[in-house]
Amino acid sequence: MSNIAPNAFIGKPDQPTEADLATVLGPAKPAWDSLLAAMAEQHGVNTQEWKSYSHKAGWSLRLLRAKRTIVWLSPCDKCFCVTFIFGEHALQAARALKLSAQAERALDEAVRYPEGTGVRLLVKAAKDLASVLKLAAAKLQN
Repeated sequence: MSNIAPNAFIGKPDQPTEADLATVLGPAKPAWDSLLAAMAEQHGVNTQEWKSYSHKAGWSLRLLRAKRTIVWLSPCDKCFCVTFIFGEHALQAARALKLSAQAERALDEAVRYPEGTGVRLLVKAAKDLASVLKLAAAKLQN
């Protein structure tokens, strides 16, 4: 997980605006927007909630379907981090998928927590979204 960039909004008291996101994400902003649209259209994940759990963590956008958190998006400099917490069934389903090399590495390096296994991916462009959407489907189905 050492390849994960730091959150761009560490120490910021207010949640990011669209202008803040566009500035920070830069060339990754279209991928961010595409992911939000695809999650809503393909998976019914249409509730978005900004959260800052501490000044040291920065701001993350939590995507939910009903009251279930599916994924967290953390803005970084010219990219963003996608974080899933998988239960055992979803993790096994994810391991059975055909994923990018980066996603396979993320599964191999995932840290196990009491609430599930944390899988983090870095997204720089739209080409990185295919594995993210497959992992979202695995989470939703399990």
